[in-house]
Amino acid sequence: MHGKGWMSKFLRAIGVMSGTSLDGVDLALIETDGDEQLKRRDIVASYPYEAAFRADLRECLKLARSLTRRDERPRFIASVERQLTDLHAEALRRFMGSLTLQPFSVDVIGYHGQTIFHDPARYLTVQIGDGARLARELGVDVVHDMRAADIAAGGQGAPLAPAYHRALANPFEERPIAFLNIGGVSNITYIGRLETMMAFDTGPGNALIDDWVARHTGDAYDHDGGLAARGQVNERALQRLLDHPFFDVIPPKSLDRNHFSVAPVEGLSPADGAATLTAFTAQAVARGCENFLDPPELIVVTGGGRANATLLRFIRNAARCPIAPAEAFGLNGDTIEAEAWAYLAVRALNAKPLTYPMTTGVPEPLTGGVVSRAGAG
Repeated sequence: MHGKGWMSKFLRAIGVMSGTSLDGVDLALIETDGDEQLKRRDIVASYPYEAAFRADLRECLKLARSLTRRDERPRFIASVERQLTDLHAEALRRFMGSLTLQPFSVDVIGYHGQTIFHDPARYLTVQIGDGARLARELGVDVVHDMRAADIAAGGQGAPLAPAYHRALANPFEERPIAFLNIGGVSNITYIGRLETMMAFDTGPGNALIDDWVARHTGDAYDHDGGLAARGQVNERALQRLLDHPFFDVIPPKSLDRNHFSVAPVEGLSPADGAATLTAFTAQAVARGCENFLDPPELIVVTGGGRANATLLRFIRNAARCPIAPAEAFGLNGDTIEAEAWAYLAVRALNAKPLTYPMTTGVPEPLTGGVVSRAGAG
């Protein structure tokens, strides 16, 4: 799987990330050896999905609950996977076309696909998106299925970005430091004073809020947290949400987008429901921080949730740590996950670990990923 020619090379890599928010696909280009050498080029793009396709993805989430193998593709899911791959291929063509104006070629693509099911207890994670077809059509090597080896070895299969977060943390003086990614779910990477890492999903991110807002207002998400800001947190409903057994599990741990139910907030006004679900995400982050030996001196926030001012205010009050969006430090909070997938693709080609015992619970540091060569097949 790993040829000699890849070892220790400084490669130009594109990361392709479709998050659990189901809103679209992010692309980013970096140059790296997959270790400490990292050059962020700020060459990024985001392509939103149309509403009808987002609805198809939501249907896949429901159908995927009955899957028993990660390569199982019932007819509807297979059809959506073809559409998804076509959308991602077109996005990559447009993105790479823009690179012709600059002195770049692309060595490898790190391809996440779209997660439609994730349950480590069943040793099962399913990401749709045909990495082999992307490699054939685009003429670039593609590394994909990067969660599968970790799950098969008994790990959580998530989060996978901590190795990249550690590389991003190099210029920061603060230790301990944490990177909090708020997508459909929230995950946090903690880097201690001796560069030790700990990572896990803290709980919900944007997914419950987005679904609630879409159902009650028709908007895709709560713009700047405005709806939540007009509401009141229902403490009884919040406590019911926080009584979920997930919060009693010792990290590392991960969860699926649909792990939690909004039943406790049913019957609340749209604003009060949004406020309560926003508080739920914030309190889950604060509970996650209780697992750290020392509180972070800084929490850097990435992902779509960093644009929700109400959510950040709730997290700041609950976690009682300095917190700021990635942009405050010259980073792009929308595309760090895509950058991470590019970085992980190079690590995979160089047989370097993607996951660790304290990031996913895997027994020992483990590499992963399936490499599909350009033009193969």
